[in-house]
Amino acid sequence: MRIGLYPGTFDPITLGHIDIIRRAAALVDRLVIGVAINRDKGPLFSLEERVAMIEAECAKLSEETGTEIVAHPFENLLIDCAHDVGAQVILRGLRAVADFEYEFQMVGMNRTLDSSVETVFLMADASHQAIASKLVKEIARLGGDSSKFVTPAVQTQLMAKFR
Repeated sequence: MRIGLYPGTFDPITLGHIDIIRRAAALVDRLVIGVAINRDKGPLFSLEERVAMIEAECAKLSEETGTEIVAHPFENLLIDCAHDVGAQVILRGLRAVADFEYEFQMVGMNRTLDSSVETVFLMADASHQAIASKLVKEIARLGGDSSKFVTPAVQTQLMAKFR
């Protein structure tokens, strides 16, 4: 069984994330969405809220793709999370050159820690390249329309945070 790990903070999950998840699901038999706890980022949504949003959105994708997709919170090293879930591959989405520079460093470190876990990059679809959770939250916080970047269910939860 090919198990892939797609890690991130997902604060909140965006249409860009969903695009990568859909495409990653075609590459593996089981896709684990690693939800980073990452207290340093000061997430808007609690871990439980982020996991619930991912589970709701991925239930539809799992049905569509026929791939098991599950959420898995983690706070340890990414490579240790990969070991914990039995992943042979880490899947990462890239939007721009700036993403690549950071990801390139991460791949080098992860390969040094365990060269048996491969990293695969998926380029964001052109229609999603500008989407970043940080920007989506800023738009919503300032009263803008963030509905073009998230699903209706996530939009409802996002707007509730800024009421």
